[in-house]
Amino acid sequence: TMTRTSAHRLSEFFVGLLFGWGLMISGMTDPGKVLGFLDLAGAWDPSLAFVMGGGVLVGLVGFALAKKRTTSFLGSAMHLPTSRDIGRRLVLGSLTFGAGWGLAGFCPGPGIVAMGAGESKATLFVVAMIAGMWAFELLNRKPKATAATDAGV
Repeated sequence: TMTRTSAHRLSEFFVGLLFGWGLMISGMTDPGKVLGFLDLAGAWDPSLAFVMGGGVLVGLVGFALAKKRTTSFLGSAMHLPTSRDIGRRLVLGSLTFGAGWGLAGFCPGPGIVAMGAGESKATLFVVAMIAGMWAFELLNRKPKATAATDAGV
């Protein structure tokens, strides 16, 4: 019989596969299409607005259903976000994300899918994204407390 961990991994694989397939079909992995959507002053391509609108609708339905549950469909605990704070870090992170999306034409999910499809620009994007995440972790690392500090000395 399949263990709980195997069932989780299998469901994660199929959800990721479905997500990646949807990104490819919708054109989200094509930086030209994404940049065309962001070019409001030029030859604007509004088609990705429908993709994003569909994603928002699915998210709204998904969160509405999740709020009514105490466990996931596979029996794990539900961990839904509770914070509604809009702080400096969220705003700066959002601006950085938007600038990167506008410059590269990729955001994380589509970048990884395009890299898997052999797109060299996506590989460069993913490497830069990982470097940025690594730099963030280094800059936000809390200093290790010493034994004297822990003892209140």
